[in-house]
Amino acid sequence: MDLRLMGIDTPLFHTLQHIMDTAANDSDKPMNAPSRNYVRDAKAMAATPADVKEYPNSYVFIVDMPGLKSGDIKVQVEEDNVLLISGERKREEEKDGVKYIRMERRVGKFMRKFTLPENANTDAISAVCQDGVLTVTVEKLPPPEPKKPKTIEWNASVSTIGNTNVLFISTKEAYYIATTGLPRMTS
Repeated sequence: MDLRLMGIDTPLFHTLQHIMDTAANDSDKPMNAPSRNYVRDAKAMAATPADVKEYPNSYVFIVDMPGLKSGDIKVQVEEDNVLLISGERKREEEKDGVKYIRMERRVGKFMRKFTLPENANTDAISAVCQDGVLTVTVEKLPPPEPKKPKTIEWNASVSTIGNTNVLFISTKEAYYIATTGLPRMTS
């Protein structure tokens, strides 16, 4: 119902009409549509390109951050293995008498998440922002030492108990006795 057709065209009724139109448009949206926060985060992630390099002792993440200062960028580790790079690019304050003719540079929040490999040392992360390029270095954990072969000391003896030959095998941890399939010993 359009209130303007009834001759009511005040700012209050105009706002009410806008709210009713918005509610009608939202009811057409499917229930499983992504939330606004999800769409915002997806756009923020897509608009922040990054390169990832692997070196013998580290992983290096290179992200373009033109026009940002180090204080505008956060580098965090969450859930023990997710590197999160985020921040916000703010619009310059307008000065009296100056107006934008064109605005193409992106402003707003940005974010990138990277799942770190198991051998990433999350306690050894450094970040440097220079000339509009953020470089985050994540050191690798040293490789695990290879397992040395285990030497088991053992003893074996065969005895005759009655009419049965018995094989005794012993180690430091356990002993075993076998009585079947052994030939009878003769002296």
